[in-house]
Amino acid sequence: MALSLPIGVSAGLLAGYFGGRLDDVIMRLADVQLAFPFILLAITIAGVLGPSPRNVILILAVGGWVVYARLARGQVLGLREKEFVEAARALGLGHARLLLGHILPNVLTPIIVVATFAVAQMILLESSLSFLGLGVQPPTPSWGGMLNDGRAYITLAWWLTTFPGAAIMLTVLGINFLGDWLRDLLDPRLQSE
Repeated sequence: MALSLPIGVSAGLLAGYFGGRLDDVIMRLADVQLAFPFILLAITIAGVLGPSPRNVILILAVGGWVVYARLARGQVLGLREKEFVEAARALGLGHARLLLGHILPNVLTPIIVVATFAVAQMILLESSLSFLGLGVQPPTPSWGGMLNDGRAYITLAWWLTTFPGAAIMLTVLGINFLGDWLRDLLDPRLQSE
């Protein structure tokens, strides 16, 4: 997520702010990537590149940028015609300062919330790839690998699969609660009067 977030936000900021051909190219690239189911794409890439922690990180980073790009672009399209942006432009601010100083801070709130939920999704995807034998390989520990190793002994030693599965479930649930709390905290529309 730390790799896909800056790439996606940068692409979305540029596409939404400048529009035109740059917007078309970035969004068509995002549409092409969204046309394929991500887990199928991840399995294919992991099968070609081979299982390793570096390849898993690369796969998750390549697949995650689209969400941030589309979200940032949508937010920028709504902000670029606002009065404070027009005033900053009238004062002669350059594109970089306008994007980084005025538009980006207003775009960050929904991106932070979505990034929190994306952490849970990345954990599930990594566990899925490791369970299938396409992710992190032993002796490096992985919850998905632990589930795969324990499934042969599930009738004799149920705890070999129960505890890694419970760890995945509780971690993802906790991260989703954190994302929900952040959304309630940061979204001004949900603030009570």
